[in-house]
Amino acid sequence: MGIAELVTRAQALAAAGQMEAAAALYRDWAARHPDDPALQVAQFNHGVLLAALGDLAGAAEAFATAIRRDPGFLPPWINLGAIHAQLGATAQAMGHWSHVTGSLAGLTGDSVTWKVTALKQMAQALEGGRLLAEAEAALRQIAELTPGTQRDVVQHWISLRQRQCAWPLLEPLAGMDRAALLRRIAPLSLANYADDPMLQLACAAAYSRREVGTPAEFRTEADFAHRIAEVPGRRLRVGYLSSDLRDHAIGHLMADMFGLHDRAGFEVFAYYCGIAAEDDTKRRIRGSVEHWRDIGPLDDEAALRLMLQDGIDILVDVNGHTRGARTKLLSRRPAPVIVNWLGYPGSMGTPYHHYIIADPVIVPEGEERWYSEKVLRLPCYQPNDRQRPLGTERAPTREEAGLPEDATVFCSFNGTQKITPFTFARWMAILREVPDSVLWLLKSCDTVDERLRARAAEAGVAPARLVFAPLAPNREHLARYALADLFLDTLPYGAHTTASDALWMGVPVLTVPGRGFQARVCASLVRAAGLPEMVCDTPEDYVRRAVDLGQDRTRLAPLRARLVAGRRGSLLFDTPRLVRSLEDLFRGMWADFAAGRLPRPDLANLDACLELGAAINHDAEETSFVADYEARWRAALARRHAFSPLPADGRFWDGAA
Repeated sequence: MGIAELVTRAQALAAAGQMEAAAALYRDWAARHPDDPALQVAQFNHGVLLAALGDLAGAAEAFATAIRRDPGFLPPWINLGAIHAQLGATAQAMGHWSHVTGSLAGLTGDSVTWKVTALKQMAQALEGGRLLAEAEAALRQIAELTPGTQRDVVQHWISLRQRQCAWPLLEPLAGMDRAALLRRIAPLSLANYADDPMLQLACAAAYSRREVGTPAEFRTEADFAHRIAEVPGRRLRVGYLSSDLRDHAIGHLMADMFGLHDRAGFEVFAYYCGIAAEDDTKRRIRGSVEHWRDIGPLDDEAALRLMLQDGIDILVDVNGHTRGARTKLLSRRPAPVIVNWLGYPGSMGTPYHHYIIADPVIVPEGEERWYSEKVLRLPCYQPNDRQRPLGTERAPTREEAGLPEDATVFCSFNGTQKITPFTFARWMAILREVPDSVLWLLKSCDTVDERLRARAAEAGVAPARLVFAPLAPNREHLARYALADLFLDTLPYGAHTTASDALWMGVPVLTVPGRGFQARVCASLVRAAGLPEMVCDTPEDYVRRAVDLGQDRTRLAPLRARLVAGRRGSLLFDTPRLVRSLEDLFRGMWADFAAGRLPRPDLANLDACLELGAAINHDAEETSFVADYEARWRAALARRHAFSPLPADGRFWDGAA
């Protein structure tokens, strides 16, 4: 057969799930046609199949054979580079990808695609090697080669700049100004950038519409109506969908709660869609649920069939707009009730997420208008593991950690993407007022460390007073908290798991809440831990209280004692109470569905909100503390005539989803 028939037959076999047979067909054809002018294409396709089957050595040989046959055929160079990267040979991988990018003088047709593909691979490898500036440069090249067409590249580029504390964040890129970039930003990056809940909702809705889209087939309430008569005779079936039920911040938070569910009333399913690697946290969670389903290898259609077969009544999305999410699966509505909780701190902005779970601090009464979902509240939003380590492993000495022995040690172990110019300026003001104190941060990479130290010098603070803690396993990381005096929170995206870690280890946390979900979680945790006086009203209060405590560390001792005593009694660590409250919410959700009261998310006029919000210069003003925030939005929307006269309940828009 000729190459065209070969490819057609092999594709048919692969589509039918017969990958091995398709690979064997290419292998046998190549052996029979050693002089065919299209041999390199067959070898390349053979390599792709072998790589998908996990035979990396065989795939590498197939790609190498294709290259020897035709060095000018660039796809196998890209894929062989990917094989080297998987095997840890980064230098060889970069060499292959550099060959591709350097071989394309004329950028037309397929050559652009090949160069973009090679640059994406290079960016991924550079980022994995913590060469963030180099990865950012590769993404910039892609954006300039394909202006306005690679939304994922723009989103990744912004995220990399956040992790590098590259300020101002939104510098012009490929003909796009700040407003154009903000219209393309990923919701999680926006949560780190600006405390603007109206814009956050609009961004989430636009992201869901563009990146997820509307499925060709999906279920409605009528498709699940038969469940209403079934449920009184059986337990409610609750599924948790997450890529992070493993050695991950979310897995650490949730590990204790699954086994506490009332099995007389609830049948618990975990749908895991994360990496295949095993770890103790994943094993613990898997052993504490009745049904563990690994849907990582399944496509959306197969996963949907499995969930429908399981008869899930309430599906909890524990990813939201984060890496590893299966939002396209959710858009097909695999359960009658879908809930947004814990993984993503904000509204999903979709028509198929019905509820968002918060607490009275995170979403105060009267602030529900910033969320497309119906807001339900737990006493405290965040679960915690009562069996987490107590720091019994030997803590390093301050000398071993590079910290001065007698100085005040302020710490903030949030990721560098959460550090904004406003937060950093407050930290520098604190250091200036507390002589010889240091700020202990989590290490990103040498380039970022040097950038932050240079900014400290510009603020009149000796660069050496910024100390960077290397990444460490969770037990070792918790143990070293003993060296810190006071944890300083970030804004607009505050400490979540990092805050509960600090509080569990007896380190007081100082925070100032903002407007949005992500900006108020830390205040909720600090209050639930029994330290309401550590929640500040203003940035000025935050600085003043940090300075006072830093200058007189004896005032921290009773706070530490209260935290240690509260490990078993405070609201923050009362996981059994949280689970009972969560089950009450689930019962209420099902009652809503059975009575035909299921919430209908309101997504009207959010396009106009995105355009208006993107025009605001969030680098120039901290939205958290704008006194007339709501009035500004009302005025802007009124000018756009984006809605009918304002309804009495204060909503900014009319219309049904």
